[in-house]
Amino acid sequence: MNTKINLAGIEMKNPVTVASGTFGYGREISQFFDLSKLGAVITKGTSLKPKNGNKPPRVCETASGMLNAIGLQNPGVEYFAQNDLPFLRKYDTKIIVNACGSSVDEYVELCKILNTLDIDGVELNLSCPNVKEGCMAFGNTYDGVKKVTTEVRKVLDKPLIVKLTPNVTNIAEIAKAVEDAGADGVSLINTLLAMKIDIYKKAPVLANITGGLSGPAIKPVAVRMVYQVAHAVKIPILGMGGIINGEDAIEFMLAGATAISIGAGNFIDPYTSIKTVEGIENYMKQQKIEDINEIIGAVK
Repeated sequence: MNTKINLAGIEMKNPVTVASGTFGYGREISQFFDLSKLGAVITKGTSLKPKNGNKPPRVCETASGMLNAIGLQNPGVEYFAQNDLPFLRKYDTKIIVNACGSSVDEYVELCKILNTLDIDGVELNLSCPNVKEGCMAFGNTYDGVKKVTTEVRKVLDKPLIVKLTPNVTNIAEIAKAVEDAGADGVSLINTLLAMKIDIYKKAPVLANITGGLSGPAIKPVAVRMVYQVAHAVKIPILGMGGIINGEDAIEFMLAGATAISIGAGNFIDPYTSIKTVEGIENYMKQQKIEDINEIIGAVK
């Protein structure tokens, strides 16, 4: 069986990677399994300078999901290059850096640096539901997405995948902006903007008031959006949103995703991504599928 796929110019041994912000930089989960078994590792959102993120509490459970409002806390790209990248390079897997910023200039400066590093691609985060400025505005309109992507494309030679927010009226239109600006792929969905209230304190549970909803609860929404985008653009799709097993992954690929990311599932079970790789292989054996690429977008 062939499980290799090409995601936006990145050759992956299998279509399974991990969603930014749910896997850190790989150190913690490397204690559970060999990261080389993954098609790729997508890093936590990385910015030009270190960020402290939002005030706690920043995470809470919901029905079939979770809310987070971390606020892109990270040590910055310089620390990543010196400490985390050498660690990840010990593994036989592709490295995709999730890049975040609060202005067009910041995205450009960050991607200039990323272009010099030994990484395999960039996932441009234009969908930050927990940050009150910056990409929240960029990711919501065709013009905003196209502007940032166009400027980054000028300085980035590596494969460029743009991550979109689901908190828009027309996801296909936003994906078209990514394609029109010259990106190599599109990534969706990020978390759905949501809120939880403590009925006894009569106050929001999260200090940020709102947060991003992830987990199995959002999967049907994510599948629908992947399907819509697959029919609107020709560039490949990295699909995510509530995937916790091989069957979920296959559903996304049938809808049009070339590869998939495991997000909240990593918190439920640190072996979720590896079990998903095995689940995809089992499906292929059962269905007598020789090449995983045969199922991408098979649902018309």
